[in-house]
Amino acid sequence: MERKKLFLSEALLEALRAKLKGEVPVGCVVVKGDEIIARAHNLTESLKDPTAHAEILAIREATKKLGRKFLNDCELYVTLEPCVMCAYACVLARVGKLVFGAPDRKHGGVISVFNILDEPTLNHKVRWEYFPLEGAGRVLSEFFKGLRGNIK
Repeated sequence: MERKKLFLSEALLEALRAKLKGEVPVGCVVVKGDEIIARAHNLTESLKDPTAHAEILAIREATKKLGRKFLNDCELYVTLEPCVMCAYACVLARVGKLVFGAPDRKHGGVISVFNILDEPTLNHKVRWEYFPLEGAGRVLSEFFKGLRGNIK
């Protein structure tokens, strides 16, 4: 339990870095053993790239660091439930386990809208866990509330 909280807290720090840049505050870390080998946050606005989600960027960094395309022995910790693109990227990268700290009721690809990781026809099963993290959902709510306030 403490392990999950520790690594999700590290992902939350990444989310806060995204928020400071005006990005949707989602953060992610990839863990191998007890070591964080990759960390990332959303950069879709900065990079002008709709695929620059925290999970995608963290997977890219981890595979580059390890020099291989599969992350079977790694865990991915992310503040928000992955979207369909990111959930399937976890399958393609053969991530060992995914842990997320808040559901995404509009775009979630694991439990909220779609259930990609439970699809029986996929060639790799990513074990996953929703582990509610204090602050993970709040940072997103505050971010979008602030955006709506600026539109008025």
